[in-house]
Amino acid sequence: MTEQLKHECGVAMIRLLKPLEYYREKYGTTKYGIDKLYLMMEKQHNRGQEGAGIACVNLSNPPGEEYMFRERAEGKDAITEIFNRLDDSFQGEIFMGHLRYSTTGKSGLSFVHPFLRRNNWRARNLCLCGNFNMTNVDEIFQDMVSQGQSPRIYSDTYITLELMGHRLDREVERNYLKAKEYGKTGTEITNYIDDNVKMENVLRSTLEKFDGGYVMCGLTGSGEMFTVRDPWGIRPAFFYRDEEVVALASERPVLQTVFDVDCSQVNELPAGKALIVRKNGEISIEEIFPKKGEFKCSFERIYFSRGSDRDIYRERKKLGEQLVQNVLKAIDEDVDNTVFSFVPNTAEVAFYGMVEGFRKLGMDVRTEKVAWKDIKLRTFITEAGSRDDLASHVYDITYGSLRPKQDNLVVIDDSIVRGTTLKDSIFRILDRLHPKKIVMVSSAPQVRYPDYYGIDMPHLEELCAFRAAMELWRKSGREGKLRNLLTACSKELLKPKEDMVNMIRDIYKPFSVDMINEQMARMLRPEGMSTPVELVFQSLEGLHEACPEHHGDWYFSGLYPTPGGVKRVTEALVNYLSSSKL
Repeated sequence: MTEQLKHECGVAMIRLLKPLEYYREKYGTTKYGIDKLYLMMEKQHNRGQEGAGIACVNLSNPPGEEYMFRERAEGKDAITEIFNRLDDSFQGEIFMGHLRYSTTGKSGLSFVHPFLRRNNWRARNLCLCGNFNMTNVDEIFQDMVSQGQSPRIYSDTYITLELMGHRLDREVERNYLKAKEYGKTGTEITNYIDDNVKMENVLRSTLEKFDGGYVMCGLTGSGEMFTVRDPWGIRPAFFYRDEEVVALASERPVLQTVFDVDCSQVNELPAGKALIVRKNGEISIEEIFPKKGEFKCSFERIYFSRGSDRDIYRERKKLGEQLVQNVLKAIDEDVDNTVFSFVPNTAEVAFYGMVEGFRKLGMDVRTEKVAWKDIKLRTFITEAGSRDDLASHVYDITYGSLRPKQDNLVVIDDSIVRGTTLKDSIFRILDRLHPKKIVMVSSAPQVRYPDYYGIDMPHLEELCAFRAAMELWRKSGREGKLRNLLTACSKELLKPKEDMVNMIRDIYKPFSVDMINEQMARMLRPEGMSTPVELVFQSLEGLHEACPEHHGDWYFSGLYPTPGGVKRVTEALVNYLSSSKL
């Protein structure tokens, strides 16, 4: 992708199933768990570079000694910083790690996961992290306040921690009363509680009203480890288990690489279910909520997930291959006078698929590495003009890679979201090669709608496809119908969110895909550029064919899987139309 999206976070968890001495004898170290956690986090570094945190529970430390540890740091080097400062006291049987990208715009160490809730009772200590974004934090917050609670921080993670901590307290009290019924006293009661806490009860009562995409991970001081996935299956989670360890990560190849296992040995955590490892090492998969649909995020497959995954690699190649006919049309089937390339680095696999598609048709296409990722913006450049000039040099070109004024240039990217880097950099530098025509290809469909489930997708008005559609509305003189749409959407917001009708798709209905493509090309073509530009996008049907198990396509279709998503996008449209001069 030419423009970097800050996106969902990464999680990693490990539960050692043998005594620490076992790992010393077999692997020569008692830091086996810490070493594996470090590798899992580094392998997911792409998922979060604003901060990182880790936590650990030591089940054998006696009263009077710390048994629950946490370390956090900010910045892209947070992983290295954290692990460099660990001492010998940071040891245990249960480990949890988190990589953060903010989806809320809030930054600072106080917002870096894991979040920790302390208590003198081991079973009431709770440490929580996750890859998630809730659409109804305001409703959950008000519900807590109505119960008499007063959360100190307004963020979905902190509110979830306090709510889950409150439910954990109730679960501990339930076991306390049971222990008293059985005639237990003193430490017998404590041991009974530690051995009988059921995190599935806590998770059901905590998350029953939550709307959003989430993979929630946690540890308790008494030794419970858990991960729960949202009932829509939006955010991903995979786990591996053997006789030595249970491990969980956001991506499958992370576990394959770190534990040197085959793809078939890694399992996906089903939607609505929780992986729970109890204090005694007993492992179970518990249904927390009935499955509410198949909405695995398709953007995960196109861009965010590691391309080394077997299925993701095949899917991205398929996305490229499916574009061949549309590209042929764009170049008037003049393959002999066309050079094919890609925007580094995430579009490379789709490029291979596109080239293979041409070769399956018996066409031996010419390929070159035309664009190079050169430098990144430096934060010490503060003047707007200097920043704009530097942005235009983020990519460089291979001079002499095509015949000026004779060759078309086809360049594939994995998606086009804002389009700002295309306009400010890519198109300007490609124009220096003087191609006859530039065909910019996206292996994803037009990104028309924002996300509210954990990816920091741009606001509605920042999306290039939306801006193009609004320009077409203005050109066609249909402002009156837009006013009617504003009135209708405003009425929808008066309803309970479960009854709201999603009207934002009406923005695109008057215009064909080609019309929006042409308008986007006009908007993104820099002033003074001499080369004609055409845009080619993947179809929604093509996306589904290439990624058949990932039906979460709301970025492209506007079909949000939860009522909270419909409410949020309706609010976004009302805010935009209200501020526009209609």
